[in-house]
Amino acid sequence: MEQIDIISTLQVYDNLEELSDDIQNLMKTAIEARENAYAPYSKFKVGAAILLEDNQIVTGNNQENAAYPSGLCAERIAIFHASAMHPNKNVITIAITAKSENKILRIPTPPCGACRQVMVEYEIKQDQPIAIYFMAEKGKVIKVDSIKALLPLVFDPSFL
Repeated sequence: MEQIDIISTLQVYDNLEELSDDIQNLMKTAIEARENAYAPYSKFKVGAAILLEDNQIVTGNNQENAAYPSGLCAERIAIFHASAMHPNKNVITIAITAKSENKILRIPTPPCGACRQVMVEYEIKQDQPIAIYFMAEKGKVIKVDSIKALLPLVFDPSFL
């Protein structure tokens, strides 16, 4: 039997103010997007802001639907929008933030598994890591230098 250890490195910041001005701005843009989320059922709002290589920012927020699972997560909306509108531009950084109307979230909220898979597809496509910053409504911010730190055993086109 062979054992393989998987190690992911996460950088943890105590608050948003510890980040560079550029990343603070990106996260604030994600917070603005989060406030416009359509989440009448879960009361769980998520916003995402994507920084492209030409410094343009594309946003997304979760959109729910009474006919589950017809809704879509903020991260996928943002990255699909970026790809549709700017198909030849690399994604540099994604900022993600979540907020619940039922309680104050203080633990950084990572992207769901489906969003991780979609984001890693774009990382592989562009052959360049995408930095991910994520936070809850308040408190710490976590950064990973590549989505592969959150999804180390990726399913990619080589399996097809």
